[in-house]
Amino acid sequence: MAVQRNTVDQTKFNKKARLPYELRLKDFEMAMQDVYDFFYDVNSSLTERGLRRLDDMLRPAIMSGVLSDMLTASLAKHSRVLTENQYFNGHPDLIVQGVYPGNATSAGQEGIEIKTTRKAGGAVDTHGARNQWMCVFVYDVDTESEPARDRRPMTFAEVYLGQVTIEDFRRNPRSELGTRTATLHRGGIKKLRENWIYRV
Repeated sequence: MAVQRNTVDQTKFNKKARLPYELRLKDFEMAMQDVYDFFYDVNSSLTERGLRRLDDMLRPAIMSGVLSDMLTASLAKHSRVLTENQYFNGHPDLIVQGVYPGNATSAGQEGIEIKTTRKAGGAVDTHGARNQWMCVFVYDVDTESEPARDRRPMTFAEVYLGQVTIEDFRRNPRSELGTRTATLHRGGIKKLRENWIYRV
């Protein structure tokens, strides 16, 4: 069976969503479709050679990182005023063009942080509690269907975009080897989910 090409369902967008920084629902649609098209092209090439799909090769943490980077780059490409933060590991991922020298900042206030997770509902760990616009893409990867070549393509199931504050987070206990993280508490998650962008 040939690799399936996924497409974004235009009927699943929230037309009442509050969008900052001149963003449009179309920007999200095009960014997700860019990712779908990339995975289709790569997986088609891999399976033609008898290799595993990229979805099956990447560990979950690596997959989330790849998706976050791709979505950040694509949203920057389609957005009217946002661009990629040129500071390595800077925050947020997307910043308003022209606000920071060289479009680079280690910790800026003007922009949107991009996160991806497999957890339904959008709960995701961050490296620290901040006042920020946070966008969470929830995705699904079929790792169980057999034979593997018949597996469904990676799918975005939910997208949330919320303006959260430091008070909306709870600090997570740090293990001996781990780094400190923060996660939106119940009220913070509620605030994030209220401004949903896309749900299938």
